[in-house]
Amino acid sequence: MKVLIVGSGGREHAIAMSVAKSPKVDKIYCAPGNAGIAGVAECVDIKAMELDKLADFASENNIDLTIVGMDDPLVAGIVDVFEAKGLRVFGPRKNAAIIEGSKVFSKDLMKKYNIPTAAYESFTDPAKAKEYLEDCKYPIVLKADGLALGKGVLICNTREEAMEGVKTLMQDKQFGDAGNSIVIEEFLTGREVSVLCYCDGTHIKPMTSAQDHKRAKDNDEGLNTGGMGTFSPSPFYDDVARKFCEDYVFQPTMDAMKKEGRDFVGILFVGLILTPDGPKVLEYNARFGDPEAQVVLPRMKTDIITVMESCIDGKLDEVELEFEDNACVCVILASDGYPEKYEKGKVITGLENFEGRDGYYVFHSGTKFDGDNIVTNGGRVLGITAKGDNLKEARKNAYEATKWVNFDNKYMRNDIGKAIDDVIN
Repeated sequence: MKVLIVGSGGREHAIAMSVAKSPKVDKIYCAPGNAGIAGVAECVDIKAMELDKLADFASENNIDLTIVGMDDPLVAGIVDVFEAKGLRVFGPRKNAAIIEGSKVFSKDLMKKYNIPTAAYESFTDPAKAKEYLEDCKYPIVLKADGLALGKGVLICNTREEAMEGVKTLMQDKQFGDAGNSIVIEEFLTGREVSVLCYCDGTHIKPMTSAQDHKRAKDNDEGLNTGGMGTFSPSPFYDDVARKFCEDYVFQPTMDAMKKEGRDFVGILFVGLILTPDGPKVLEYNARFGDPEAQVVLPRMKTDIITVMESCIDGKLDEVELEFEDNACVCVILASDGYPEKYEKGKVITGLENFEGRDGYYVFHSGTKFDGDNIVTNGGRVLGITAKGDNLKEARKNAYEATKWVNFDNKYMRNDIGKAIDDVIN
């Protein structure tokens, strides 16, 4: 079969590598793709938000399945566009992707259906938001309602910071229309865990757990980013937490969306925090996480095409999800200065060092071809990923592999997965 993947980052590279392992697939396209994805797929010069052009390409090239990796096209309704043309596509429709597209919607959904989450209020008027902040307990969290590249969350330790945060989101419009509405919610403490789930509108099957590192600098300092590294599985997500989430978060979310007439088919990303009062939902996403996909998919044993087709056909309950009994760690190599100002176009060397090394991966996030060279083309450049028998070994392997590749202004966090030492040592 022919498969089209929509997107251009490390997540899409991880999806492409998983799809390439399927015996059902003989041709992969990716739009627009990147220099790394070009190694496993034919890249197509169509942007992810050119929905009609993508659908026309799928029709003209007899694509059997399109997999949408990115949030923007899902929230914009790419699945609806494809389905209107009779095309087979994996991802939630527009009315279901709103679970990521609007923080206000997702928080209201959780409140309505008693899904555990932080207490909150939502605002469309910056003056009323600031008035509310006068009597709040600090620290507190401000979230832009719409999509903001994973950066629209501000943790404010003081009233002054929160007031400035409202100005940044709602008045200065740092994230554009995403800040037209905001959510102000209580600050929760505990370990964060990401659980990606396959969904068919009725049934939901969680994958193995992971933990992302959002802050730009070591010790969780600096600005929020799209993710600086991750590990899987999370040793903090034990059987008690898993059972609680299955009973009170995962299936209830599926049931809630169905009751709202928004059947969710695709990947539901559930961002959790393990508080002293039990797991609570921090956020939902409507697609694979990035860089969570880079550590979860390499461990998945079940054929990804089989699972995705079962979701589309409403038969997910007939599939058994299996994962390797090991661990995986991904360290993001970024351009120094990310997520603010950084330079592009730096030549990348050493990529050949990953060829033929079992258990080691280099997922391209922001790269492109420039003549004979592969060069940097974004803030997050590469996801250096390695497996190990356990988390400690996988972390050691991943950091060793970061030495194999270089480019000017290369930057990374040096403490990805350091928290695992708390439970391993």
